[in-house]
This record gives sequence, structure tokens and C-alpha cells, in this order.
Amino acid sequence: AAPRPARPGLLLMLDSLRPSPAYVLNDVNDVLAANPEGLALMSGLGDWPPGRRNSIRYTFLHPAARTVFADWDRVARNGVAHLHTAELTAPGPTAALAAELAAASGEFAELWNRQDVRVKRGGETAFRHPVIGPVTLANEILATAGDGQRMLVYQAGPGTAEHDALVLLAMTAEEVTPRG
Repeated sequence: AAPRPARPGLLLMLDSLRPSPAYVLNDVNDVLAANPEGLALMSGLGDWPPGRRNSIRYTFLHPAARTVFADWDRVARNGVAHLHTAELTAPGPTAALAAELAAASGEFAELWNRQDVRVKRGGETAFRHPVIGPVTLANEILATAGDGQRMLVYQAGPGTAEHDALVLLAMTAEEVTPRG
């Protein structure tokens, strides 16, 4: 079954958060929607058809992910540990995604078999982006009530070099990235 679409109010929030990269995700990290900066930050994610876009799938299967995430190992571990938490709320989609990724990635299979469980919380993520270069961004995850949808937002303080990098990302994203 196709994931439920992002709620209209969350789509409005995506636009209001610009130039901060933002995503609407479901329990298993399917990208239900993203603003242009969100698709541009994860280089190549926007090239995948919308139904294939998933941040954990991207981490393990997209060739750009190991370059984009400066600390790929940490991002991979956290993504798999979060996916284990989704077994409680979305067992069918979780099992399907885990089977797909385990068949395609020995690293995923190894991490999955560890059975680590961790709810994703805010923090920092370091990126090595082909357009804006190295940048470390704060991130927050905003949960919504009842439907398993949440927002992931990467941000930087006004007047910082990181914020300037996001403005540059926004300018280039407008030119090359389709709306997700």
C-alpha cells in the first residue's frame, strides 16, 4: 500500500520553513513531502520517484549518501535503530523495508540484526555537499498527533556561515530540484 500523503497543513509548513531543508516523514521514514532545499540537501534523493524516497533507503542504497553524510556510520546506525521503533506502529511497512534493505546491503543487515532501538531526536548532522561544501546543521524532529507523520527540519542560526550555506542551497535548489 502506498504511504498516506502528507497533511495539507504540513505542506504549508514546509514552505514557511525555507531556506531550512525540511521533510514530512512517516513511521518508516518514507519522505511524504520535502521542500526544494530538503531534496537538494540529500543529493540525488529528488532523482528517485516519490514512492521510492525514504531517508533510510537513501542512506544505504544511494551512491551519494556516503559522501553527503560526513558521519555516515552514525547516520546509518541511528536510522536502523529508529526503524526498529517503527515495528510497533507500522509492522508491515517496517518488515517490507527491512527485507528490501537487508537483501541489498550487508551493512544494513548487520545493523538490523543488532536489534538496537532508538527514537530519533534532534541533534546535529554534518554534511559534505557538492554545492555548499561542508556544513553542520542542527536538526529537530517535530511529531504530529496520531497519524505517524512528523517533520524533520535542518536549520542554522541567522547570520552564521551555515545559514549563508542554506541560502545558497535554496538558490540552487530552485533551479534544479523538482518539488517532492
